[in-house]
Amino acid sequence: MKELRILLQTSLTLLLLAGSSSGRYVSSAVNHQTITGPSLRMDQALLTFHNQLKEEVQVFYTSDYCYKCVYQHLASVKLNNNNTSVVISTKFTLTVQVEPEARNSTLCRWSQKYEEGGHYSVWIQMSEDPSCAHTVAKRPNNAYLPLVVSALSLAIIALLVVAAPYVYRRRRTSIFFKTICCQCTQYSVDNDGAHSSEAEHNPTNAKPTRLRSLDTFRGFALTVMVFVNYGGGGYWFFQHAPWNGLTVADLVMPWFVFMIGTSVVLAFRSMHRRGVSRLQLLRKSTWRTAVLLMLGFCFLNYSPRDGPLSWSWLRIPGVLQRLGFTYFVLSLLQTFWRQREIPLTSHHWWNPIQDVVLYWPQWLIIILLETLWLCITFLMPVPNCPTGYLGAGGIGDNGLYPNCTGGAAGHIDRLMFGDNMYRYPTCKELYQTTQPFDPEGVLGTINSIVMGFLGMQAGNIIIFYKGRNVQILCRFLVWAVILGISAAILSKCTRDGGFIPVNKNLWSLSYVTCLGCFSFLLLAAMYFVSDIKGWWGGQPFIYPGMNSIFVYVGHSLLGFYFPFSWEMHFQQSHWEWLFQSLWGTALWVLIAYLLYRKNFFLKI
Repeated sequence: MKELRILLQTSLTLLLLAGSSSGRYVSSAVNHQTITGPSLRMDQALLTFHNQLKEEVQVFYTSDYCYKCVYQHLASVKLNNNNTSVVISTKFTLTVQVEPEARNSTLCRWSQKYEEGGHYSVWIQMSEDPSCAHTVAKRPNNAYLPLVVSALSLAIIALLVVAAPYVYRRRRTSIFFKTICCQCTQYSVDNDGAHSSEAEHNPTNAKPTRLRSLDTFRGFALTVMVFVNYGGGGYWFFQHAPWNGLTVADLVMPWFVFMIGTSVVLAFRSMHRRGVSRLQLLRKSTWRTAVLLMLGFCFLNYSPRDGPLSWSWLRIPGVLQRLGFTYFVLSLLQTFWRQREIPLTSHHWWNPIQDVVLYWPQWLIIILLETLWLCITFLMPVPNCPTGYLGAGGIGDNGLYPNCTGGAAGHIDRLMFGDNMYRYPTCKELYQTTQPFDPEGVLGTINSIVMGFLGMQAGNIIIFYKGRNVQILCRFLVWAVILGISAAILSKCTRDGGFIPVNKNLWSLSYVTCLGCFSFLLLAAMYFVSDIKGWWGGQPFIYPGMNSIFVYVGHSLLGFYFPFSWEMHFQQSHWEWLFQSLWGTALWVLIAYLLYRKNFFLKI
């Protein structure tokens, strides 16, 4: 009850501090308009068409990132040396097509990735044949310069942070300073540090030390999540992919789910060793799930501009809702079907895979769940849509299925939740969809459980081969290879042309195997660097990793208010937005560090 009281007080405080909300301008795939003078923002360029023909022409476009999308009208250019200027997006490569007004034919067509801030001219002229000549009236900006400067600055800061203690130790001369430093080095980075120092003097009461790599991995994923939620500097690859494909923003939630699975195994094993009963484990799991659901339903759904909480706009699916339900299922698997004793000395033909075979009831349930996902996704009939459809709908797929966004997954959510869903899916602008679609819907939660179970497998490996680090790392790498090959086969190493494309909105099977591969690789690297070699204590990611609930809820409620963000005034480039994203993220890391120093860890 004390933990609930602290949680509610913290959440309500964050909620009351939140003022009026403010929006951000987000450019579409081609945000075009006829203009009289250049008025460009970031990710925009000016494209001017000069028509030297004796007939009016129409200009159409499509984005190469939009799969089989119908050409959209861009501009009309009158005859006899008239010109028309439009503002276009520079996020993706565009295919532009010029057609005469009076006849159905194509004068010219080209694909080009325009650069931010550039002024381009296209001269539609006639020599022997119609042609479209390109000139550059104003050179574009270097859109990636802010990113390079920020990366170098962060690298220098990290180098100074690492080098400063070394220089300080080298300059120590007195015994007094040596004593202070010895005391500093004994201070553990985890909240079980006191128990660890006691264990040295009393081995019988020794408690297992906390793995730094787990907290570091969790904190790294959370830090990246905060950064991309603040806009990622306005760069498209720090935002979610429009539909198929993978961006930086699409990586973080599966990593977080993976860490949930690993933590469930280690935490439940510790509680089993302390003699916690099965009923107590069920109570703890149910309570934690209920709190996560409550936070997702109420607090993170709330915005002051919406007025009192209202069912009419309350979003039922959500990130915390999915995390809570995934945690509950994984905890049930670990409560009822864990392996009590691992026969390390037994000799069987299946010894090389005994860490899998011994957990066969869990694997059977996961295989049944994945079979259910495949059957519903590819066999369930959806009205007015092809069976097994995985596209975004809208103008995609030649405009044949405009109301089929998400196929079976979208259909199930619309039947269950109606309008109580996410209103702005990532495909809305590029594919011009009209149907609501929630990336945290029901069907995708099945594969979220599968992703968490892969994390449980990592936890089982850590327990099973405790003290044999080479075997732990080798098995992590084997799992990474198996999952990576599976993802390559399912997606055919393409964005849109595979059997099952990599898709975060659907949480497709290839998405889970691909991110599972990345998760095992990252965990192996952090485990080697932090827990085996001790080269890195996980700073600064370990601090938000140990207070993940507080940081996530806090940045979700307060993230778009001062001092974490402000109304931007310089929108011609990425400089201010990138600074704002890094500033807000750094503040939450600093807050997590201060809470760590105060030994405050918000638990559920």
